[in-house]
Amino acid sequence: MRDHFNAVAAAVDAALTGGEDFLANYRAEDSTFIRFNRSAVRQGGHVREIELGLSLIDGRRAAEETISLSGDAAEDAARAAAAVERLRAVIAASPEDPYLLVNAEPRNSERTIGKPMPASAEVIDAVMAAGRGRDLVGIYAAGPVWTGFANGRGQRNWDEAQSLNADWSFYAGGDKAVKTSHAGFDWDAQAFAAAAEEAAGRLDALTRPPRTVPPGDYRAYLAPAALNEILGMLAWGGFGLAAHRTRSTIFLRMIEGGARLNERVTLTEATAAGSAPSFQREGFLKPDAVTLVDRGVYRDCLVSPRSAAEYGVATNGASRAEVPASLDMAAGELPEADVLKALGTGVYVSNLWYLNFSDRSSGRLTGMTRFASFWVENGEIVAPLNVMRFDDTIYRMLGSELEALTAERALWLDPGTYEGRTLDSVRLPGALLAGLRFTL
Repeated sequence: MRDHFNAVAAAVDAALTGGEDFLANYRAEDSTFIRFNRSAVRQGGHVREIELGLSLIDGRRAAEETISLSGDAAEDAARAAAAVERLRAVIAASPEDPYLLVNAEPRNSERTIGKPMPASAEVIDAVMAAGRGRDLVGIYAAGPVWTGFANGRGQRNWDEAQSLNADWSFYAGGDKAVKTSHAGFDWDAQAFAAAAEEAAGRLDALTRPPRTVPPGDYRAYLAPAALNEILGMLAWGGFGLAAHRTRSTIFLRMIEGGARLNERVTLTEATAAGSAPSFQREGFLKPDAVTLVDRGVYRDCLVSPRSAAEYGVATNGASRAEVPASLDMAAGELPEADVLKALGTGVYVSNLWYLNFSDRSSGRLTGMTRFASFWVENGEIVAPLNVMRFDDTIYRMLGSELEALTAERALWLDPGTYEGRTLDSVRLPGALLAGLRFTL
């Protein structure tokens, strides 16, 4: 694949004239998909695709196009050269871009992570064993994703990531299910079996009569999957420089009003420890880490090249959307095995969904519990909870009401496959809250 990428990049380079430059963003995947329902294989599939995002630059004018490639070097070289001709015609009628910023100091890089994935039969056997006597539903996706960058200045960056993601649930009936996942860079049958066993224990608890509790503040434990949904909302326009300069960030009270989060909260864009590539579409390499929140205090923004040009600051290789791709939340000291005991009496929240901002400038979020959430008394699960809605601020959830974070952390690989498998990752603990505000 790297040879194919280099051949296509060379063809684009050869098609340039005068003072033209180019940015080539290459992406390919070779993915296996298996869909399960009622603990049986319902659909198996395989996707192999290659695409090239090509930008042609002439001075401060630029135009871009994305084309599909076949994998044949000669054929794809011709496709790329033809795309250059089309873009040249577009540039001739395009205005200058005042915020165009590309990397003027070429830096090459190469990374390979993960191990070759197992044969599908091995995974199917493990899933069937876990689902025996239960209704298991979900999807398994695995295989390599290749990402490359090239420009007319000789810069070449290459990334190969082998990963897998088993995103699945044990369905109990009605609106009750236990959702979990097993993701990583190497298939671990024992870890998958352990995750299934833990989920099976919570499935048994779902068979008890459900409990409804009135609205109010309750002690709560947010499992990593639930906390990940909250962090996903913070990432939606929260950490980018453009959001901060336009005052649309959810952290507005932190950057203007002196508010802060709990000192236990440290958030980092940890590129070196994540699964996403260390380079972005304009050719800038990302630092190993960018500290976003340091012990409750906001520190640095993610700065895309366009924001850097607009606001006159240095870029740190952020994407155009200025969202984290390898978010890391520091661990705490609470052993995961002691979570129920530490919770005492309150709500155990496994998953959240339907999150949105109820007041972005005040840092307020709303959302609903989902799947296996439980009412806990004296450190013991008593009953599954009927669906509840929370409405609270990050300054309470990750601030005044945060009692502890777990010592163990979960790695979450984005299971999204829209236009291709994503490589974003989050590593985070669970969170124990003295109070979470439920409104219905």
